[in-house]
Amino acid sequence: MALLPHLFTTANLAAGFYAIVRAAQGDVERAALAIFVAGICDALDGRIARLTGATSRFGFEYDSIADTVSFGVAPAMVAWSAGSLHELGWTGWVLAFMFTACAALRLARFNVTPARYSGHFEGLPSPAGAGMIVSTVWLSGFLRESGIPIEPPAALAGLGAALLGLLMVSPIPYWSGKQLNLGGGYRTTVLMVLAFAVMLSKPSVTFFLFGIGYVASGPLEWWWRRRTGATLSEAEPGTGQGLGGGPGDGSDGQGTHP
Repeated sequence: MALLPHLFTTANLAAGFYAIVRAAQGDVERAALAIFVAGICDALDGRIARLTGATSRFGFEYDSIADTVSFGVAPAMVAWSAGSLHELGWTGWVLAFMFTACAALRLARFNVTPARYSGHFEGLPSPAGAGMIVSTVWLSGFLRESGIPIEPPAALAGLGAALLGLLMVSPIPYWSGKQLNLGGGYRTTVLMVLAFAVMLSKPSVTFFLFGIGYVASGPLEWWWRRRTGATLSEAEPGTGQGLGGGPGDGSDGQGTHP
């Protein structure tokens, strides 16, 4: 049972590696699906670690390394292939690498920096950034199948990937969802079921809409607070995003404070 969470982290890493291979071969839709599977494994490994009492510093570090591959390198490769960034030459390489570098910096900062605000991440979580690239690939495939072939310019795809990277390393707070009480009653259950049903109706479209809404929510909420003077609740002293006692980046992680 102690090895079980590490197996899920390894599955996360394997899915990320598979996504890189498929993206290099031009099969971006399978690569995007592999990143989605990596996200599921990443969301489960921490929960399983706590259920089995197998949390450890090793598990935390291993999870972070796997996330760098699955949510840093793999999405950049998908963006490179799907967005035809090779057309931009050296500039395309730099724009794709910005996403990878920012994801790695985001994960490192998450591991060592205390939380600033209650219920919020500092910067866009790396799985959300990767999910935005995945959902864009799915939306493009859906539009092609619907007879609406849209091929965005390579420069737009590259700038989009770079912007997601910059949002990851920004200080903009993003809602973490950790305070959401899924067992809060009948009304909450109904809303969750309806949201799930809507997402499954046209996942290629709804995942993109949910993704773009979440990515935009951070800057919009930041702008709204500046206009109104509203503030966020400060996190309790000693509360960490990563090793300080918090869960993993965008999921639950495996590690606890050493």
